[in-house]
Order: sequence, then structure tokens, then C-alpha cells
Amino acid sequence: MALQDKYKELIDTAQSSGVTDLKINEQDGVLHIDGVAPSGAVKDQLWNIYGKIDPNFLTGDVVMNINVAGAVAGAKLKVVTDATNLNIRKGPGTDQPIAGKAAHNEVITLISKQSDQWWQVRTDGGVEGYAYAQYLQPVE
Repeated sequence: MALQDKYKELIDTAQSSGVTDLKINEQDGVLHIDGVAPSGAVKDQLWNIYGKIDPNFLTGDVVMNINVAGAVAGAKLKVVTDATNLNIRKGPGTDQPIAGKAAHNEVITLISKQSDQWWQVRTDGGVEGYAYAQYLQPVE
């Protein structure tokens, strides 16, 4: 049985679940599945299907390299500070003046990623500026 037939359910689910940059390649008796899942839940679903087909992951005939898409422009982000408000600054850096604040657990919108550390955001109240990315988590 060809590996793509054995793992048909896994491949079909990857294709129908919105996995982007999906690459399926069979080489030297190993099926390689690469791509970017739209959410952690989709990635978990793929691993669960793999576990159903090969319950102990012992055959070693699949290498699955599925990453989860990060936050993209327009994505909703939750403020995950300990309990305090998150400062939204006029520029990327703690030396920049504060333009406004986002409350603990508030959901705001990503405009762009200035860097891995500073993301440009907008609150529902219309405050735009830069927030420290460590305190922002994509909402699924």
C-alpha cells in the first residue's frame, strides 16, 4: 500500500482544513507532510488522525512538519497582562509616549508587526499605537 493511500484521511483533512503551503512528498519510504495550519486546533486534529492510523507512532513512515500560522494583520488579539492595563505607545519602544491603554483581557486588532517585540494595534475605542507583543495572544 502506498503511503499516500495509508494516510489518505490525514492528507484529505489537511487539504480541507485550510492548511496553506501544503507539500506532500514521498521519499525513501517516508511520507513528508509540510504546511501551515490556520490554528492550533487544526494541527491537533491532524495529529489525532495520525495517532488513529498509527496509534503508537512506531512505523516511522511519516514526518509531519505542520506549523501554526501566527497573527496576521486584522487578527484579533487578547491582552494577557497579569491584571493591569497594557500601555499602547505612539512608537515602538518604552521611551515612546503613551497614546492610550488596553485593559487586561481586552480584545484588540493587529494592524502590523513592527518587529517580533512591538506590534501596531488598534483598540475598539479607536486608539492606535504600539504594544509589547509579549502581552498579546491571538484569539482563535
